[in-house]
Amino acid sequence: MKQYIFTILFTATVTLALSWAVWRLSLRFKLYPGIRERDVHKTPTPRLGGIAMFLGMVAAFAVSAFTPYFSIFWSNPVQVYAILGAMLLTVVVGIADDLWDLDWMIKLGAQFLAAGMIAWLGHLQIYSLPIYGMTVPSSAVSFALTVFAIVIVMNAVNFIDGLDGLVAGVCLIASGIFFAYSYIVARDGGASSYFNLASFIAAVVIGACLGFLPLNWSPAKLFMGDSGALVLGLLMATSAIAITGQFDPATLDPAEFGRSQLLGAFIPILLPIAVVILPLIDFASAVLRRYWGGKSPFSPDRKHLHHRMLDMGHSDIAAVLIFYAWTAVIGISILLMYIATSQDWFGQYWIGVVFALIGIAACLVVTFSPSRRPVRHPSGESRS
Repeated sequence: MKQYIFTILFTATVTLALSWAVWRLSLRFKLYPGIRERDVHKTPTPRLGGIAMFLGMVAAFAVSAFTPYFSIFWSNPVQVYAILGAMLLTVVVGIADDLWDLDWMIKLGAQFLAAGMIAWLGHLQIYSLPIYGMTVPSSAVSFALTVFAIVIVMNAVNFIDGLDGLVAGVCLIASGIFFAYSYIVARDGGASSYFNLASFIAAVVIGACLGFLPLNWSPAKLFMGDSGALVLGLLMATSAIAITGQFDPATLDPAEFGRSQLLGAFIPILLPIAVVILPLIDFASAVLRRYWGGKSPFSPDRKHLHHRMLDMGHSDIAAVLIFYAWTAVIGISILLMYIATSQDWFGQYWIGVVFALIGIAACLVVTFSPSRRPVRHPSGESRS
């Protein structure tokens, strides 16, 4: 655990220092776009924070190569290089989009290429689903399923990037929960070492988000842009696939750790989805909304979940904190169910259910009790 804590602190420190440097250089050379109609901020702000996050994460990977504890995944360096290559491609295209606003087809093509690098070169694929030993029928289906899963999470994370500190905080909380899950899975599975690629990637994401948040908190001095949000989505999806997609279905006997049969079979796939549930909901609703409106699924608008919360009357900070709360409640609830059933706690998975009910009730009250009146169109109709 000490090595993971070091990884988090090291990544956070490097990312913070580089974020400050990128911010100063962006201001000096005026590397920031104008205000767009859908933007919430009113002052031109640099959007190249993803560069600092990327370099901070690469630094963590570089240090891990010389750390004996992490030799377990460096024994297959091609896999790590595939992840780094996919990150580099994503960042380069993201930077170009942040500066020159690329066509959505170019961005989507680059995302599929990056995901393909991880699935094909890195051999990180969804070979099985932890649902009663369900296996993927062929290598082609495994490859396609993996690529689409990564691209969907990348865009889901990017779609909620609209308020100061929103993406960094949500990814920090989600990755923190997933780190705990992956560490516990390694422990419960009787692994000879608790150091694994999934936990390491989650720790790196936690560190990058921690280091970036000070400059991204409201009022933000620096945005992560597409280059940052897409890389975070890429790594979060890769981390989930590295642990849940690699399980041997024969080892997923729900009775192995004393879990209830139904819950034990579904939790390994529920948690990775739960920690990014809000971005996934926003992504799905945006795609459907734009499709029904005859627009491109990636055409920008001002109808995302965070925009609707602002229109309901929440302040920027309140909306961000509510997103944090929803992410934490949903993710921690599933994690508690896993821990309770694996450790045979009294009440078993009902501990997580009770936590979820109380947390969701509290979140609903706060969400639908804004401190201000809803924002209205000039015609007088509410925009929420």
